[in-house]
Amino acid sequence: MIGPGESRWNTRTPDGIASLHLERCSLSEVSAEAWGPGADWMMAQAPKLLGASDDISGFEPPPGPLGDRWRSHPFLMSRTDRLWDSLLGAVLGQKVQAKNAYKSRRMIARRFGDEAPGPNGGSVLPSPERFAELGYADLHPLGVERKRAEILLRVAREMSRLTGLEDRPPDEVRRRIEHIRGIGPWTAGMVTATALGDPDAVPVGDYHIPNTIAWHLAGEERGDDDRMLELLEPWRGHRWRVIRLAKSTGSAPKRGPKLSLVGDGLHMERRRR
Repeated sequence: MIGPGESRWNTRTPDGIASLHLERCSLSEVSAEAWGPGADWMMAQAPKLLGASDDISGFEPPPGPLGDRWRSHPFLMSRTDRLWDSLLGAVLGQKVQAKNAYKSRRMIARRFGDEAPGPNGGSVLPSPERFAELGYADLHPLGVERKRAEILLRVAREMSRLTGLEDRPPDEVRRRIEHIRGIGPWTAGMVTATALGDPDAVPVGDYHIPNTIAWHLAGEERGDDDRMLELLEPWRGHRWRVIRLAKSTGSAPKRGPKLSLVGDGLHMERRRR
């Protein structure tokens, strides 16, 4: 993504690497252009990236600010149908800030992947087969510690057994990938949300989402996974949609420790905000 009205995507399709460029022309029209051996696959996938396969029938947003937000900014779920891309991204996102996960992903693509076709440049992630040839020492300089490196290598070696899962129901996909050691409910939920456009994905184990849901649905500043699931239950079938809506509306008040510079070093200071 490079802006609200324009986006680019480089990936490895079933037909080979490809690059896609989408640009909004009007409220109801988007232009698409693709390059590379997988260009035809990319063009066929473009409507799904824009939410054409999403179904919002039966969805009633929560009352109050979330309902107001939905009425002014409704959205459709995008799906990529690229499990490897989503698995790699989700594992990189385990227990680290999103910006650090994105940075590692970009460096992995540049160092071990392929140059994206077309005029826009960029890189395509390495194939699972290529990634499986790597070791921890290859990933450590890219900001990936041993635990996540080992999970990624394990996933890469298992990808041949996951072929065709993109066509299966999200619940089945989550069960299958959670059989891989190191893949839990949070990672599985993030994968089905992005790869399959799963409107009911719930990434249990997230640090921020339970607080965000507790705040918007119950006015509570803090919540755990059990409370989050309880509050989301009335929207079963659309729980990820509610999470996305809540996250776009604003986070819960923050009370965690904050780093502040004191003297010659860093001092951990707890502030109420």
